[in-house]
Amino acid sequence: MSLPRYTAIAAISLCALASPAAADEVEDALKFALEAYQAGDLDGAKEELDFASQLIAQMKAAGLSDFLPDPMEGWTRRDKENAGQAMGFMGGGSMAEATYVKDKESVEIQLMANNQMVAAMAGLFGNPAMMGAQGTVKRIGRQKVLVNQNGELQALIDGRIFVQISGRAPVEIKEAYFEAIDFNSLKDF
Repeated sequence: MSLPRYTAIAAISLCALASPAAADEVEDALKFALEAYQAGDLDGAKEELDFASQLIAQMKAAGLSDFLPDPMEGWTRRDKENAGQAMGFMGGGSMAEATYVKDKESVEIQLMANNQMVAAMAGLFGNPAMMGAQGTVKRIGRQKVLVNQNGELQALIDGRIFVQISGRAPVEIKEAYFEAIDFNSLKDF
């Protein structure tokens, strides 16, 4: 067999794999973007590429929810409606939220990754004077954590993931939830 014949067989195999039955929304948007581009419709191509980008961001954001800890014994967890949503209103990135409830106590955990707000928080966490003015700085596990005057915990993980824990529960409970987050895996997000 000659090289062109192998190339033709490979192309036919790829087309079979990319058949409409196997296609998903991202593939469809990319295909439409390419068709629009080839037809000279740059606005249509950009719109489809933006749509594909949004879909991929949503898929990526959904994975952030996996890092929210399980509820402690006697507590229940309610995921927020926007958990796993891409945060277009904050310059992109991902966000996941859950509320943990036991009797009249509650703990709210927010994880935000790869967005402008997190980038702005990096300035705060990089400045010891600013951190000290915001509250008490301490270590929980191997993470540097700011506990503010309201008893909220805030931490910047790997310079790109912001963790905030608030709610109507003692700081010790919030710290226990903080410790339950798998930070080693979260850094790989």
